[in-house]
Amino acid sequence: MQNLMVKLADVKEQINEKIKHPYLLKHIEPPIIDEDKLLLLLSLLNKGSVPELIAKKYCITIMLIQIALDTHELVSNHRLDSEELKSRQLTVLAGVYYSGLYYKILAGIDDIEMIRSLAEGIKEVNEHKISLYQKSANTFDDLMNDIKKIESSLFVKVASYLDDTEWNDFSANLLFVKRLNAERELFLQGRKSIVFEAIKNIVGKNETCHDTNDQDKDLLAICDHYIDCSKNLIQKQFRKFPIMDELLVKKIQSVLSKNESYANTLVEEG
Repeated sequence: MQNLMVKLADVKEQINEKIKHPYLLKHIEPPIIDEDKLLLLLSLLNKGSVPELIAKKYCITIMLIQIALDTHELVSNHRLDSEELKSRQLTVLAGVYYSGLYYKILAGIDDIEMIRSLAEGIKEVNEHKISLYQKSANTFDDLMNDIKKIESSLFVKVASYLDDTEWNDFSANLLFVKRLNAERELFLQGRKSIVFEAIKNIVGKNETCHDTNDQDKDLLAICDHYIDCSKNLIQKQFRKFPIMDELLVKKIQSVLSKNESYANTLVEEG
């Protein structure tokens, strides 16, 4: 575990050094490095025959891509005062800046196939983000597929590039559960959740309006159904893997145990 922890800290420090920009950080929130995703990437690349130096460059590049995608997602469309408008404009520029950083690193890696794989992953993420934000999905399965692709396309492309397809479904389901857990928490806190807004939109197309409390329970039940299905798949897939690093196992267990059961939520609300 110590070796992976050291690598995790080292790569995270390198990413932080690259995204430091005094003017941007003065006006906008610093980007968040998702340690779970970084750990998943490091574990995947450690399994293969990729030299350690190149593996770190791939990790830094992919996480910069993720940060750029996440930063652009923070841009709002509502009317703003002058200071808020400045912050929004800088957020857009920050996303472009982070994109430029990963392009710079990619240009120094003589690996056209990896570049092509990442480009395909970025395209896929953006396509499904458009679908999610425009509430294009007409079924829950279509909506959940959008969310899963948004969260996992980059990682699935890397796993496919490394010819490690057993990680495809595993990482996709794990990141999907992680995102649904986060959206569920936002909803329970009364904060905006784009995922629950999309679920509600689909429910509204198929049902007449009813009591708000009942509807909230229905939305949670739908979310929990997909969480539980993916958790079951993860547990089945997990048994097939060879021995994993202890740190990764703990992270996986943390994601799987984070979500309260729907029954417990109802008991607390009742």
